[in-house]
Amino acid sequence: MADAGKEHVVVIYADGACKGNPGPGGWGVLLRSGGRETEMFGGEAQTTNNRMELSAVIEGLMSLQARSTVRVYTDSQYVQKGISVWIHNWKRRGWLTADKKPVKNVDLWQKLDKIAREHDVEWHWVKGHAGHPGNERADALANKGIEAGL
Repeated sequence: MADAGKEHVVVIYADGACKGNPGPGGWGVLLRSGGRETEMFGGEAQTTNNRMELSAVIEGLMSLQARSTVRVYTDSQYVQKGISVWIHNWKRRGWLTADKKPVKNVDLWQKLDKIAREHDVEWHWVKGHAGHPGNERADALANKGIEAGL
């Protein structure tokens, strides 16, 4: 029981990429847990960058086997602000924006909302393409995902 007081944290670096918007897209995830790393990626032939950003986070969280303390790092303010700030009003308004329009990508937002509530998640934004090692690896995986989705 030497680790009894030590908190186990899963770190997820998630990124999405798109060639054209819309166009072929990919998502990538670097997951760090207990000294181990896991890389995941996938893609779609016709999608948008925001859908791939959301998909990356969803796939990372869905890969977890049990309730976890998670730190998610994304370079997408759309994802970070959406899940931690905007979503509360969207839900209150029945998934409508402030100007009464349907929330874009509602299917993915609802999926992310559900899966995120199964964990204790901290949401962190990092500047993209700024040399952050975890984010750079997730970006490279997302670009691999574009090829996989074609």
